[in-house]
Amino acid sequence: MPDPSATQPLAGVKVLDLSRLLPGPFCSLLLADLGADVLKVEDTGLGDYVRWAPPYLGDEDDKQRGVASAQFNALNRNKRSVRLNLKDERAREVLLKLVGGHDIVLESFRPGVLDKLGVGYAAMKAVKPDLVYCSITGYGQDGPYRDRAGHDMNYLALGGMLALTGASDGPPVQNAGQVADIGGGAQMAAIAILAALHRRTTTGEGSEIDISMTDGAMSWLAMPAGRTLAGEQPLRRGGVELAGCWLCYMPYEAADGWVSCGALEPKFWRAFCEGAGRPDLIEKQFESPGGDAWSAVAEVFRSRTRDEWAAFNAEHDCCIEPVLEIEEALESDLARDREMLVEVNQPGIGPVRQLAAPFKFDGARPKRAEPAPAFGQHTASVLADLGYDEAAIADLRESGAVAGE
Repeated sequence: MPDPSATQPLAGVKVLDLSRLLPGPFCSLLLADLGADVLKVEDTGLGDYVRWAPPYLGDEDDKQRGVASAQFNALNRNKRSVRLNLKDERAREVLLKLVGGHDIVLESFRPGVLDKLGVGYAAMKAVKPDLVYCSITGYGQDGPYRDRAGHDMNYLALGGMLALTGASDGPPVQNAGQVADIGGGAQMAAIAILAALHRRTTTGEGSEIDISMTDGAMSWLAMPAGRTLAGEQPLRRGGVELAGCWLCYMPYEAADGWVSCGALEPKFWRAFCEGAGRPDLIEKQFESPGGDAWSAVAEVFRSRTRDEWAAFNAEHDCCIEPVLEIEEALESDLARDREMLVEVNQPGIGPVRQLAAPFKFDGARPKRAEPAPAFGQHTASVLADLGYDEAAIADLRESGAVAGE
């Protein structure tokens, strides 16, 4: 049996997470699933806006407490919550005390916001010289767009990815997943944080990390950018080989839905064509969609159901898989056997299933499954740990510097 402790390689690492919405919380979710102690700092107003994003899994009381938003729960398991009003000097004092006991600070404010409050990186470094401080923003801490607001689609647009996505004769197509938020922001931040922790181990020095979601999303275009920078004619929608340019690598309509054809290598395409009784299509592998060859391939795919194509692929091993709806994917044998779902016992609601951490250590997936915190659930206990007595905590609450549940 795998050692359960091996799935918590970040045990003992303490993260102070001031971020909200998706990029920062997804980053700290990865760290929390790996065993880090993540303390989520929310304001005394609405807190993390995702708390109020439907659907709610409980009753109206759960909604008022802010613990039952399914999206919030999915992003914030294995974390604690404290509520601080950083516009209040006493709350800023609390924040800096917290910084002194944490390894990592993660934030997603616009550049300069924390500096204006007097609790930016310089102030934090003064109390924690080896601090790993990571900022996630749309356009980075410098440059002409540093102060602009934006969202995932804007970052993909400015990074060049949106213009490459979709059919050549159609509009740009938005991806269902937030590529810039998660791939360009959260995951790049997690990688940088882990690298900074290693650097601190070897040098004793902290780091100030600047993560731009636009930069991160643009880095995903390494191959098409390499071609463009080498002087190749600029690419357009439908002109990227792995994004709808070749008829051997694209989705096709089946008799009862859609399937994906990823027969990129000639051996896979040959296996498909010969298995389907159409060896005449072998030489057409790298033609573009819209022509006679594409019409012929499309007709072949319409001749069978998704299940029949799955059986065909099992026999011929040619990279053809059904396009699953999300509910089908979540209930699939693949997701079940790979343990891609974890069950969380949400207070007042009961067992709730969520996507699990996407990695395994020594054959085991991280099993941490503590429910997402109620709004300000840990304010009192966190303050007590900092040395505040009951009277001081009550005074902070009455003044509005902090808030509990």
